[in-house]
Amino acid sequence: MNQLAFAALAAALVFVAPRAYAEDTPAQPGRDAALAKRLGADERGMRQYVLVILKTGPKRMPDGEARDKMFAGHFANIGRLAKAGKLAVAGPFDKDADGWRGLFVFAVADIEQAKRLTAADPVIVNGEMQAEYHLWYGSAAMMMIPEVHEKIANSDP
Repeated sequence: MNQLAFAALAAALVFVAPRAYAEDTPAQPGRDAALAKRLGADERGMRQYVLVILKTGPKRMPDGEARDKMFAGHFANIGRLAKAGKLAVAGPFDKDADGWRGLFVFAVADIEQAKRLTAADPVIVNGEMQAEYHLWYGSAAMMMIPEVHEKIANSDP
């Protein structure tokens, strides 16, 4: 066998063997199949998300009652989406020179769904922030964050 053929065979084994092994391997002891299903986990314990970066928008609402109401609506929207199982994580960034204000991690399969969920948020509607969307594949365990957060927070966000 020449070196090129050997290298090709070795490369094929590197890519095929782990997949074949994973398919033939029985479920891990201690794996909670019901929990995996509830969280939308695939065989690796992962799932598809859409990461949304909220950036400073074109129109800053002046300080005052209207701004306070806008952010109250923003936080209510976050709570509603988390309770509906659509939002795994949300939170602000510290002062950021590039204008990054916050993020959402939506438990949806595509960017169009995330855009629909974001479109009604008061900070987006009022131009305070604008959204940037990215597909992301991460641990399905993130879906437990809202449930755990309710148990450790003193109040709603």
